[in-house]
Amino acid sequence: MLLATVRPTCSTTVSYAFHCFKMTSPYFVESTAVITRSGNKTVPHAGLATTLKTRMERRVLRAHVKQEEEVSSVSNQSLGRDASDGTSCSLKQRLRDDDSLQRKRAYGLAICTQSEYTPTIFDTDIGSSRFRRSSIGQSQAEPDKALSLLPLAPILRRRRGQVKVEYDGKEEPKHWEPPDWSKQLGHVRQMRSARDAPVDLMGAEKCYDTHAPDEVRRYQVLVSLMLSSQTRDQVTSAALQRLRAHGCTVDNIVNTDDDTLGQLIYPVGFWRTKVKYLKQTSVMLQREFRGDIPNTVEGLVRLPGVGPKMAHLAMDIAWHQVSGIGVDTHVHRISNRLGWTRGGTKNPEETRKALEDWLPRDLWSEINWLLVGFGQQVCLPVNPLCSVCLNQHSCPSAHQASPAKRPKAGSPRSPKTSRVKLEPGSLGLGLPPPSSATLVKEEPLATTLSPLLPRKRKSKAKTFST
Repeated sequence: MLLATVRPTCSTTVSYAFHCFKMTSPYFVESTAVITRSGNKTVPHAGLATTLKTRMERRVLRAHVKQEEEVSSVSNQSLGRDASDGTSCSLKQRLRDDDSLQRKRAYGLAICTQSEYTPTIFDTDIGSSRFRRSSIGQSQAEPDKALSLLPLAPILRRRRGQVKVEYDGKEEPKHWEPPDWSKQLGHVRQMRSARDAPVDLMGAEKCYDTHAPDEVRRYQVLVSLMLSSQTRDQVTSAALQRLRAHGCTVDNIVNTDDDTLGQLIYPVGFWRTKVKYLKQTSVMLQREFRGDIPNTVEGLVRLPGVGPKMAHLAMDIAWHQVSGIGVDTHVHRISNRLGWTRGGTKNPEETRKALEDWLPRDLWSEINWLLVGFGQQVCLPVNPLCSVCLNQHSCPSAHQASPAKRPKAGSPRSPKTSRVKLEPGSLGLGLPPPSSATLVKEEPLATTLSPLLPRKRKSKAKTFST
């Protein structure tokens, strides 16, 4: 009796629990059969889409009501409390009406006026058509008043922050420049203020004919630069004066034979090679450039016997355009002595690139003649005059002379020895020598030393020959 009574009760409880779970779960059938007095009828069930839409509508409406209450509380002082209470009450009444309407939708107690439901913005958030259920109590002709009052939620976009560039374990590269270079350059300008160096009196800027046409004047500047390679300014100026007297034009040089041209430019360094370069360059200028010189560095370097130094100086002197620094042996030597090249350079072309990396461009035209004249007068290649230089306290190479080379044996500068005969018994020992041979003592003669090199005391060694 007891078991028979318990078993139906348990089965009824389990069936009721499963039925409730099936009715509330959105993953089962969208429409569920409900037993009513009139019989089995199928009524729509409130699914997940309707629940989410209801929650979203109530949440947005509450936010709108809260905003209206804040605005009304601020305007109480000016408009009066009655107006604000009326606005707040009207909004609260709308919220109550909306709640009752949503309850009717959820439990299916409203009158169905249309079988199909018009999708709203909340249905599109679900992303699936299976959650779009038929609407109850809403028609297309008479849309929901609560939905018309809901504002669209603004789309919040996260602003991207600024990206900061960082170097992995490395510092940002800084512009390098030698220390005290501006002060050293000022001292060089002060020492070159007289402008009495050979480059100031007989350089490429002083050799051409100022009354000649422009193309002839530019051609003479190029010829003087070609002759100045490995040649002193005095010799270059004299050779160009003879060429001007002969006729230093493109057509005249082309028609001059090699022997005559060699006699005119002798004794410049490598005069035979320069005769060949002058003839080839003149022919090239006559054919390709109509007797004028090129106005670019690339065009000037194409000419036979013209290098980067001559090209940059020709652009500066002939065309009045600063294209680079003209670096010769003086500029190369002084830049390395002053420490103006980072780590030192081995040739003038490397020095030019090193100087152009940090030296301001407005100083490129001035630096050539400044350092060339300074190297001709003070910073000499051998035995520089550091004692009279204003940069002797800041120059890394100050008071450092090149080491003296040991002269070869037999040369006039090699030390000589004199032979001195010693009599037997003159050694101070009181004993005769072991043989009758004559003992000879060799002593080196005193040699003149450079005044800049310190004298070293040498020990006198005695040698005996039998």
